[in-house]
Amino acid sequence: MSATPPVKSAPSHAPGRRHTPPKGRLDLRQLLKWLRDDGVLAPEEADKLVRRFGNSASNLHPLQRLGGASLVDVRDGRVLDTDALARWLATRFDIPYTRIDPLRTDVGRVTEVMSVAYAESKRALPVTVNANEIVVATSEPFDVAWVPEIEAVVKRPVRLQLAHPEDITRFTPEFYSLAASVRFANKTTGAAAANSFEQLVELGKTKGQLDANDQGVVQVVDWLWQYAFEQRASDIHLEPRRDMAAIRLRIDGVLHTAHQVPAAVMNAMTARIKLLGRMDVIERRRPQDGRIKTKRPDGAGGMPGAEVEMRLSTLPTAFGEKVVMRIFDPGTVDKPFDALGFSASEAERWQTLMSQAHGIILVTGPTGSGKTTTLYSTLKKLATEQVNVCTVEDPIEMIEPAFNQTQVQQSIDLDFATGLRSLMRQDPDIIMVGEIRDLETAEMAIQAALTGHLVFSTLHTNDAPSAITRLVDLGVPPYLISATVIGVLAQRLARTLCVSCKVPDDSADHARMLEELAQPWKLGGRLRPMKPVGCPACRNTGYRGRAALYELMPITEPLKDAMHPTLDVARLQRQALLEGMRPLRLAGLMKVAEGLTTMDEVLRTTPQWQSK
Repeated sequence: MSATPPVKSAPSHAPGRRHTPPKGRLDLRQLLKWLRDDGVLAPEEADKLVRRFGNSASNLHPLQRLGGASLVDVRDGRVLDTDALARWLATRFDIPYTRIDPLRTDVGRVTEVMSVAYAESKRALPVTVNANEIVVATSEPFDVAWVPEIEAVVKRPVRLQLAHPEDITRFTPEFYSLAASVRFANKTTGAAAANSFEQLVELGKTKGQLDANDQGVVQVVDWLWQYAFEQRASDIHLEPRRDMAAIRLRIDGVLHTAHQVPAAVMNAMTARIKLLGRMDVIERRRPQDGRIKTKRPDGAGGMPGAEVEMRLSTLPTAFGEKVVMRIFDPGTVDKPFDALGFSASEAERWQTLMSQAHGIILVTGPTGSGKTTTLYSTLKKLATEQVNVCTVEDPIEMIEPAFNQTQVQQSIDLDFATGLRSLMRQDPDIIMVGEIRDLETAEMAIQAALTGHLVFSTLHTNDAPSAITRLVDLGVPPYLISATVIGVLAQRLARTLCVSCKVPDDSADHARMLEELAQPWKLGGRLRPMKPVGCPACRNTGYRGRAALYELMPITEPLKDAMHPTLDVARLQRQALLEGMRPLRLAGLMKVAEGLTTMDEVLRTTPQWQSK
């Protein structure tokens, strides 16, 4: 792993001019002089700031002090926050500028270069260690007297990069705290003299297993959970390898390597997690499932102590047990439809469907496309004191007190069909079946709909019309489909652009490609495409959060005519389009036009519409 690549600085405001770098720490007065010399600030504004800040002492970095003063670049009117000022400084003196990304930093190796006290005193943090050099991020790029000392110790050249002062302040204690916890866990094997991860790996092979309740193991697991919550991760992967084990986080649908730990530490972490999840710690030969309920540090909506539920799954692999923890935030089931990604018209049509007294409503899409979130949010709104909401799930994703939830257990022959058959005797009003996988489950769902129940379920298909084809392939007669299915919702999840750093994409080619991809539809209104940049808020990815893209197909009388007596797929598709169904690709392109996501993200997540 390596640190995030240096950010390319903006073009110099003084082309062809090279400035001699000073020596020592940055001074606020000197920064103001440079800003005035470069024409970034008007002379009178710079003089006013000298009078304002000149005689006041502060522990804040000079770039942070100026960044919080609401300054504006007189040349282009852009706000001069700390990040903009750091980029300007890097450009002025031709210094590489970087934003520290913890998911791309080998914390174990970089923290061995210097002590935490030394790093804090120099306002520097190593971010990359390789055989050729040490790359150190610093908020004091001209204070270089300490560099020869480090080079003499590590026997490699040190290359400095200018970093955001807040990155240095934040990540220095975080990196060293994590590394200390991992080392502490290994020391319980008798490796007290070991200082490097490589030595710890070898010692871990010979000194036996760690205990799941050791203080270092407890600290590492607690840190991992809190770090995953902070990073907005949806899944935590613990992956054993031959030597070093990997910890990866899925953030906005993409996996990122967060850290690497010795095999002995990974084994102890796995045992700790299985113990908390009430799983069989001794059994390592077969897959297991469990659940853990914990608390996030800041809480939902800023309230401390908010509970978070995690579903655990273990799987035997060549080098040990692989553990995946899926994180479920209870706040997701209380989101309004517009927050999920529904447009105003889609939300209205969806609410019309869910208000029906009976029938089957299908939600389709691949694994991880947000089907469960949509269903739980819908059922949460329907689960009043006057109705009985029952579910059959495999597994139960989130425990919701408003539902009566049943877990499928194949070992005792409790499958979807059996569970649904039993639910029919429980006087339900609304039923949710986790997935229709076979003809027997489909027939039971149809029977429930025909006897006056509202049934929700999921299918794995690429689009909404394909759900009808899938039911026919399972063996359901078309006349029963037309009699019971009242609507199909296909969906995908696309990453949304970070509101803190996205910038307009004024490329003429972009707008032309957007129009071409939308054919034969036309994107109405003014096109406002945006593009990602990267900032601390989004961990330099340019994306923060995800939104659902929906393709909603209510089953109307003309669509029923296309199903019965035999299914006419081409006619079904044409009629759905005539009645206002918006394909997934078009739904995504509309969000691109609104500046919410990018064309690349939509092309990655949505299928091309094929005329049947």
